[in-house]
Amino acid sequence: MASWRAAYAGLLPDGFLARLSAEERAASWERRIGEGAGQVLVVEEDGVVAGFAAFGPSQLYALYLLPEFWGRGLGRALHARVVEAMSGDSAVLWVLAANERAKAFYVRQGWVDDGATGTETLDDVTLEVVRFRRLLP
Repeated sequence: MASWRAAYAGLLPDGFLARLSAEERAASWERRIGEGAGQVLVVEEDGVVAGFAAFGPSQLYALYLLPEFWGRGLGRALHARVVEAMSGDSAVLWVLAANERAKAFYVRQGWVDDGATGTETLDDVTLEVVRFRRLLP
């Protein structure tokens, strides 16, 4: 939850971020993956789990690093492994519209905002999201 709290500080309500539960998020991802919704890759540094990515054959669902590991190249390395593991001609991801840091990261990795927008609701918070697309190798 440290990654969410750092990445979304100032973008999502403080109360929402404070209520986040690692146990609930872990159970949600476990259920999704158990239902065949994708795979998870983990990145470590010196034996410490620094982050993870969850993805399906042609969609990146999540890529998060603990804030103390930002800027070390681990996100780029994790992203590269995810793209290698995907299949098909192209892939998509959805990102919080207000998250300029994440959008800039994805653009540097070859993703393009394709103009699609939407909303997601988590608890009582409605999030505006935009879709990015990239060709797969």
